Amino acid sequence: MDLSKYQTLSDHAFMLKKAFNLFAIAALLLLAAAGRWYWQKSVSIVAAQTTLANGQHDGQHDFDFYVGKWRLHNRRLAHPLSGSTQWVEFDGTSVARKLWDGRASVDEFEADAPSGHIEGMTVRLYNADTHEWSIYWANGKAGAFSMPPTVGHFTNGRGEFYDHEDVGGKPVFVRFLWEVQSPRECRWEQAFSVDEGKTWETNWTIDSTRMEGPAL
Repeated sequence: MDLSKYQTLSDHAFMLKKAFNLFAIAALLLLAAAGRWYWQKSVSIVAAQTTLANGQHDGQHDFDFYVGKWRLHNRRLAHPLSGSTQWVEFDGTSVARKLWDGRASVDEFEADAPSGHIEGMTVRLYNADTHEWSIYWANGKAGAFSMPPTVGHFTNGRGEFYDHEDVGGKPVFVRFLWEVQSPRECRWEQAFSVDEGKTWETNWTIDSTRMEGPAL
């Protein structure tokens, strides 16, 4: 019996199996990269298609990305504008819907913070004349919208929104930032400034991850 013949066949089979496994891994990596490229390309195409004739961005669908159910991780500065660096962390959920073909966006926020249970609602309204969004927040305990609204717009996937408020008896410039990181992840943060935007203190961040579920 020629054992070397069987050994050669066994070696060939092993090499073929190894090559197949490497090919499968490479194919998966290519598919993942292609999916990421397609999403980024789609974002660019949508942005290009929503540019008006005068060169201004039509932001009617800027918050469409947020439609659905989200799991939230909150980090909140316990005592803003006090020099404190004590942060508290807690989880929550958000359910968002769009109205008026994207010209309005509503989400319901719920979380259990160290200070107690929070129920809130955000209403966002798009002004087609100014190409800006006005964002209104309501706390369930107060039963009313906080005024004035925070106003701004998106540029290249990053939203900046501002307003002036009275916080603890101090006039404060308020900033919201939205960053769309992927179809399943986004980040929101709030910051205060007491020098009209020269310096900012971030006091609340929310990292959101999309939850599986039926379309809303």
